[in-house]
Amino acid sequence: MKSSLEALISRYETETALALDPIAVPLRFTDPMDREVAAFVAAHLAYGKVAPMLRAIEKVLAPLGTMPAEFLRRREEQAIRTEIEEALRGWVWRFHTSQDMVQWLLAWKRLDAESGAGLEIHLLPRAGESADAALSRLVQRLRGELPQTYGLRFNLPDPLEGASCKRWRMFLRWMVRESWPDFGLWTRYPKDQLVIPVDTHVARIARYIGLTKRATVDGAMAAEITASLKKRDRLDPLKYDFAISHLGILGDCPGVRALPDCKPCPLVGVCRAGKR
Repeated sequence: MKSSLEALISRYETETALALDPIAVPLRFTDPMDREVAAFVAAHLAYGKVAPMLRAIEKVLAPLGTMPAEFLRRREEQAIRTEIEEALRGWVWRFHTSQDMVQWLLAWKRLDAESGAGLEIHLLPRAGESADAALSRLVQRLRGELPQTYGLRFNLPDPLEGASCKRWRMFLRWMVRESWPDFGLWTRYPKDQLVIPVDTHVARIARYIGLTKRATVDGAMAAEITASLKKRDRLDPLKYDFAISHLGILGDCPGVRALPDCKPCPLVGVCRAGKR
């Protein structure tokens, strides 16, 4: 299994695959705080078809210019509302509206103003607390502070309620994990408590190759897949996430064993798809 997963990494750790991933957007920024703002937006809009999703992310970030953190820090809330609402007039991305994104950016501004250094401190576990408990604490706070729109509630699943929290897990992976393609900007967050972001692609392929036996995409499945990957790489189990997800995103996995179509796939020897 490990050699198959390592071969999958070699196949998908490419600039071509990276260009079709939402992390490509924050990677264009060099300043750590700018990357964080862009990642906070990109990760939470990362659902649906890739091409329109990337356009939606770019549209939201465009009014913030080349230094989004400075844009949010230097302007009063009302000025931000006015500028962004005008720039995003008519913008929607599936469950999200322009008003949702204004509120999301203002949430980053308020949390950053408290810490003086972005969001990491708000997601750090306190004494005796797990990383999931810290994420739950922030989610519950934002549920109380933000409008109860469908888009904003979609952004605020709670891991302690059993949610997989795919977009939060993605954001945390980007910010904490140090190797390609992630940023490694947060140095205090417990790396060993990162959990794989599970979407339909990761869930399906993980079942095919025996990383999980669970049927429902939820927090328990995410934990089981992460535990399985830790058996292959204890220190960096999430290094497999990008490759597994892009096997599905790029349409390279047909969903059933269909040789010779499956023959080039590094996972073909361990895949159970289509087997009786």
